[in-house]
Amino acid sequence: MIRSTVLRALVLAAAFALTLTPVTCLGETSKRLPPKLPAKATKKLPPELLSLFQQKKMPIHSPILVRVFKEEAELEVWKQDATGRFQILKTYPICRWSGDLGPKFWEGDRQTPEGFYRVTPGQMNPHSNFYLSINIGYPNSFDKANKRDGSLLMIHGDCWSSGCYAMTDEQISEIYALARDSFLGSQPSFQVQAYPFRLTPANLARHRNNPNAAFWKMLKIGNDHFVATHREPRVDVCDRRYVFDAQRPPNSPNPLVFNPTGKCPAFVVNPKIAQRALEKQRADELEYAKMLEDNVLAAPIYSELDGGMNEVFLARFPDRLTLSKRIGLDLAQHPVELLMGEHRRLVAIGWIDGSVPHASHPPELQAVK
Repeated sequence: MIRSTVLRALVLAAAFALTLTPVTCLGETSKRLPPKLPAKATKKLPPELLSLFQQKKMPIHSPILVRVFKEEAELEVWKQDATGRFQILKTYPICRWSGDLGPKFWEGDRQTPEGFYRVTPGQMNPHSNFYLSINIGYPNSFDKANKRDGSLLMIHGDCWSSGCYAMTDEQISEIYALARDSFLGSQPSFQVQAYPFRLTPANLARHRNNPNAAFWKMLKIGNDHFVATHREPRVDVCDRRYVFDAQRPPNSPNPLVFNPTGKCPAFVVNPKIAQRALEKQRADELEYAKMLEDNVLAAPIYSELDGGMNEVFLARFPDRLTLSKRIGLDLAQHPVELLMGEHRRLVAIGWIDGSVPHASHPPELQAVK
């Protein structure tokens, strides 16, 4: 408890004294939006992307799908080709994400969400305070069923994050345009898959001691359906868990109705998807078991960290590193006494204020997502 309190005090002190993040991810109020779209929201895609469309046989208005990976700090945009399957279009390094590995639980925990989300045209904000933004739709039905809350969780520009996936303005300009143009086709919404890291056997073995391991293995089922088929997985929620590509059992007279908090109805997984996904899962399980047999090194369970940044941005945005990185410490590797000593030193030299408000009542962070 002492360690957690001290670590939280360090992070909050950094937020107060160094203003590492803004008060909110997005200050948006639809009542104040002017009727005319700004030029940044109507900007055409660059010729390089249009050339990629041609190379990969992707219609300009075909659907997209977004995949986000925290630990690698990467965002992938996939686009449907002429065969109806999704292919990788472009990978963007993430400029900043906040929180820790693991899902978002409550308003103000600074966690970037993990799970499966949907974006409609109404969730696109051309008038964002952070250049352009896309609301990913947190909380979804799974989050609500598990009593998780929060609001205005975005993919946006400006490289500032307080619960959001922050890109540079140049990056979000492209991502926004890709989403906008997909809506001009037949796509009413697109899926966002947010993961703690790439769900490979190696990564799962490294993070096997993390308390979120069971949640991540559930996400992996949906991930495997997509990787095995290159088709967007259908996502439902029942019994407070995700269900992927479910359909009615053969000859069943009952409609398939999912209640996020209720018992799951009888269902089968689409056999065209199930076989391919099962083959991948079995291969992954064998690889995972071999790593455990070899006693592969387990990653430390981080606590009170504040997200990350793709290494390509470290030199460009050195002022936006986390407190632990700025003072040269890894909070997971150092004893609490060292952290307490470092905190006292920072107070003594006037870098931070020693009178940190109680962790549960930080006024400047009341609206932090």
